[in-house]
Amino acid sequence: MPTPRPQFRDLGREECLALLARHQVGRLAFSRRDQVDIEPIGYVHDDGWLYGRTQPGTKLEVLTHNRWVAFEVDEVRGPFDWASVVVKGGFYVLRAQGSAQEQELHAKGVEVLRRAMPATLTPDDPMPERALVFRIHVDELTGRAAAPG
Repeated sequence: MPTPRPQFRDLGREECLALLARHQVGRLAFSRRDQVDIEPIGYVHDDGWLYGRTQPGTKLEVLTHNRWVAFEVDEVRGPFDWASVVVKGGFYVLRAQGSAQEQELHAKGVEVLRRAMPATLTPDDPMPERALVFRIHVDELTGRAAAPG
């Protein structure tokens, strides 16, 4: 008996947001010179933004000059049983020092991140080297899913 053809469909906005809310790790894609790079990152979705942490390095230097990124998270149960969400938007580092607005945005980012990891930027932080807080604006949100036929 032949294998039934899988069914593919676009996800609606609410389905995309629900998938983002169910997860805390996704993949960040960005352009570096003439190449595309992709890295796994932890995140928290909140009110049209993805918040995360990183450490100083090449990725951050690149994103300071070209802040347009793509971010992907998925659920895979099998080759034809999955859902995937892609976010496209601007990448912004939230600085603890600076103007009152910058400090307020940084404090909001830390507050959001502490929902997933309460020890974020405290003496008990298991990743103190990841002291830079960032957020990605959800400018574009798309999703696709496959289901067995």
